Amino acid sequence: MTTWSVWRQDDNGNRVEVAHYDERIAALTRVLTFDAGHPHKQIYWVAGDAVPLTNRDLYLRIIDLREPLVSGGRILSEYLRALWGVSRTRKDRDRLPLDEVAAMFTAAVTLAPPPAAASDGFAPEETLNGFARWEAIILSQIADLDDFALQPPGDHAFFGVDAPRTSTTRATPSRWYNFDPASYLECGLAGALGGWDESDGTRVAVPGPVHPDVPPDPAILSIETVTWDDLADFALCGQLYE
Repeated sequence: MTTWSVWRQDDNGNRVEVAHYDERIAALTRVLTFDAGHPHKQIYWVAGDAVPLTNRDLYLRIIDLREPLVSGGRILSEYLRALWGVSRTRKDRDRLPLDEVAAMFTAAVTLAPPPAAASDGFAPEETLNGFARWEAIILSQIADLDDFALQPPGDHAFFGVDAPRTSTTRATPSRWYNFDPASYLECGLAGALGGWDESDGTRVAVPGPVHPDVPPDPAILSIETVTWDDLADFALCGQLYE
């Protein structure tokens, strides 16, 4: 059986095996949890071969997060704060392997959410790129959700509702359709990368306008890495895709 080990290098250069896992994503999740926790000077990494993933693999992984998200009671603003905290540990990278993206989404399910940075004063997201675009979108969404907490969107919000913004200088559109982490993740991935199938029971193809204007083909695609702009598109679809 293939295993993946999490290793740590301390301040003196000593290397210690911390744990081993039967799944690479689980090992990467452990590393991200360490990196996004309390500040430290130690280095963590995963030893073992990379495993190629498809958009379908990532979609199924996202679907599997629904149960722990619901049972853990994590609300969307908490999840996005945790996701933002995890993402900052990789902000200097231009591209991320798909298994590390899956680990990032997984780590945010249980990681303690850090306080979010300033959430106003962003340029429109289409004028930004890379991690700056991703971060502006996530922090703007957190600010919208904080406003919704003061003025709840109502029982029919899934038909679409505008955020009751106290500021108009956010990077994202004001319209929202998804208000829980599981729906945000599923819609984000389906809208940005595809990978879903009607047999999943999560969605069906329907006629009419959608966001994005040209949604991705749900066909299975091998994807080695994604950019922060790809993840920014994911975050927008998490808010706007139905």
